[in-house]
Amino acid sequence: MTDTSENLDDLSLEALQGEAQALRERLNRFRVALGRHFVDKQALVDLMLVAAVAQEPLLLVGPPGTAKSDLVVKFREALGVTGTDSFEYLLTRFTEPSEVLGPIDINELREGRYIRREQGKLPTARVAFLDEIFKASSAILNALLTVINERKFYQDGVPVPVRLKVLFAATNEIPEHSELAALKDRFALKAACRPVQETYFVELLDAGLESQTNKELNRKPWAEGLATLDDVLKAHRYLTLLMARKEPKDRDLFFRDEVLREFRRVIRTVVREDEVFVSDRKLVKLYRLLRTRAWIVHGGAVEREDLRLLSYLGETREEIDLLEEKVPRLLGIT
Repeated sequence: MTDTSENLDDLSLEALQGEAQALRERLNRFRVALGRHFVDKQALVDLMLVAAVAQEPLLLVGPPGTAKSDLVVKFREALGVTGTDSFEYLLTRFTEPSEVLGPIDINELREGRYIRREQGKLPTARVAFLDEIFKASSAILNALLTVINERKFYQDGVPVPVRLKVLFAATNEIPEHSELAALKDRFALKAACRPVQETYFVELLDAGLESQTNKELNRKPWAEGLATLDDVLKAHRYLTLLMARKEPKDRDLFFRDEVLREFRRVIRTVVREDEVFVSDRKLVKLYRLLRTRAWIVHGGAVEREDLRLLSYLGETREEIDLLEEKVPRLLGIT
């Protein structure tokens, strides 16, 4: 894939407005088509696309065998992301920083410089998937905070930009250790990936068999070329430029007062009644995510239905389960 992310900064709002509708149409075809390759995972596919366009990291939470990795792999392949544009790693407490950020360059070290050879590792990827993220060592977790927050990592004490645009992570469970609080808060959205066999037994067998035979025959029918990573990046650029306008203010155009009041009410309710932690930083991220979902799904201002996104605010597995049921009920939607 040609890397256009560097020259996207040259695209103006006027230039992108001309292709915004076509972008939306491609992204919607993409999410609907990809959802057909899973059983009861359309909501997660939609959420992944919203997070990708907003360039916000997304955490998938669920037991082994619930398609967390499969969702990310097929999502990446469907966007046509290959080679060093992609990085995927299963983290353990024994994982070394060199496995994620790149090994130390011995020749540079002999010259007194602490430089990593980052090619093919996280710093050179545009789409990354980190499985079992909370099992990583403190050194890796600290580096990830910098990568997620500032999109950079350090080479010999000097900050160097990373190419990362889309980050998905997964965990079987969410630990409650206080030292992980900062990293957990960087994931504004956390979504449960649940078993489906109880409700979709036969459908699961059919889809699973099809997936396994596709893998063995090296077929990728989900990679239909309906949208590309460049489409995702252009959509992000377009929405960023829209939200950057001073006049008219974005909120006045795309977040009506009655919907804003509902947004505030739901946040206040889950914070006060259920003690869900919502930081000021996360609140701003939620605005951008809601705007992104509204634009992708229906192309207009944020509606009550878009506030369903607040179902994914939980910080623990218990909160995730609670809010998935409570938020739609608070909003009066099913």
